[in-house]
Amino acid sequence: MLDEPTRPAAPASGQAPGTAAEGSAAHGTPVPLPAKPAFCIVAAETPEAEAARTTLSERYRTVRAEDADVIVALGGDGFLLETLHRHLPLCKPVYGMNRGSVGFLLNSFSPRGLTDRVRRAQRVALNPLRMVAVNAQGRHEALAFNEVSLLRETRQAAKLRISVDGVERLAELACDGALVSTPAGSTAYNLSAHGPIVPLGAGILALTPISAFRPRRWRGALLPHTAKLQFDILEGAKRPVSAVADFTEIRDVARVEVCEDRSVASILLFDPEMNLEERILKEQFTP
Repeated sequence: MLDEPTRPAAPASGQAPGTAAEGSAAHGTPVPLPAKPAFCIVAAETPEAEAARTTLSERYRTVRAEDADVIVALGGDGFLLETLHRHLPLCKPVYGMNRGSVGFLLNSFSPRGLTDRVRRAQRVALNPLRMVAVNAQGRHEALAFNEVSLLRETRQAAKLRISVDGVERLAELACDGALVSTPAGSTAYNLSAHGPIVPLGAGILALTPISAFRPRRWRGALLPHTAKLQFDILEGAKRPVSAVADFTEIRDVARVEVCEDRSVASILLFDPEMNLEERILKEQFTP
């Protein structure tokens, strides 16, 4: 679960290519690293995270992100999400340790044995969604590792027309909004909106309405990861809608296109006992 952080200034829209692994997530392959890898340690602006960074910096060789073998992120899921976006152009693996609350996509924190843990870690390659949003100011692009969401801006319900691969599938959805989720993001906002949890290797995206009013019984759809979605905003002047890719927000949109971008990947590192696929599967059986 990559929980949404508070909205900082939007990062540049992930234009840098990464080498995507086969499938939505490749895992189980240790990352080849030098005997003494160099770390770039980044931390959330909290006392716990800053204290952890100080401790690790005293024990291990640290360098700039550009020169690091691994980026170590200290914080919660929201900070990890920010780290993925900020350092995506560098194509560096990210090893997160939990100094926040939920820590769904993070390893447990310990100042000891970091080098060995990183060398034993398994990799998960996350392919983001690419959002193209069009408004009166032009065309805007951004990436999302969690989800792309469309949200009403006022008391008026949004009205959306939804097309998949060029075929109109829903002529009008009256709602608070709708979202498209990656498997990694399916346990975050998507789950809160009563969307399905999607296993990592399923090759599926979740399309989920947010408080649908009409058609009232529509609960969303599961789509192949190759699907190209288009949302046309109906009555946009009266019912304005914003589009959000993780924490990059574009307001007053007229049209939004969403697809998975397999030319881009970010690599997360996990301790073997923190198997991400198992954790997502386990969420489906959590009361």
